[in-house]
Amino acid sequence: MLLGEKIKSKRLQKRITIEALSRRAGVSKGLISQIENNRTVPSLPVLFSIIQSLEEDIKSFFDDMHDHFSNGHVLIIRKGDEKPFEKEPVKGFGYKRVLTKSINAQAVDFVMLELKKGASRKLMIRTEAFECKYVLKGKIEYQIEKQRFILNAGDTLFFDGRAKHRLRNIGNGNALIFVTYLF
Repeated sequence: MLLGEKIKSKRLQKRITIEALSRRAGVSKGLISQIENNRTVPSLPVLFSIIQSLEEDIKSFFDDMHDHFSNGHVLIIRKGDEKPFEKEPVKGFGYKRVLTKSINAQAVDFVMLELKKGASRKLMIRTEAFECKYVLKGKIEYQIEKQRFILNAGDTLFFDGRAKHRLRNIGNGNALIFVTYLF
């Protein structure tokens, strides 16, 4: 999904119209528009043609398009770090991308987890899933292996659940977390 945004950003940065880019790359204007709006993924030959038409080096084009886990298996997105993007030109719609990850997931489970004030898990556990936690309300502490992370409302935590982990509510009231498990 970041690919379309990257192409659009480079095109606008270089003040190239969709029509001009489509001519240079040898593809239709409609295809460029669909790619930029994340409605389709280009084939590799088309992608490379677009990148060359933008006069970009292929390697450097992809350099900043991946997230780095902070310690090999944890990624935290703090409130305010979301990336605004335009998915559709509809008045009043404001999209912000919190996380895009390519994972070979076979099943997805969406869960709302409420932690009462002071609630905590004593034992470290593991799951056979990647876990994405978005804190809707409250303040929690997540321990993953030997590291501890403090998360507030609006923060997102993404990690490999095969790492030992546990959490506790360290706030003054209940905490509410939207959880996505990618099996």
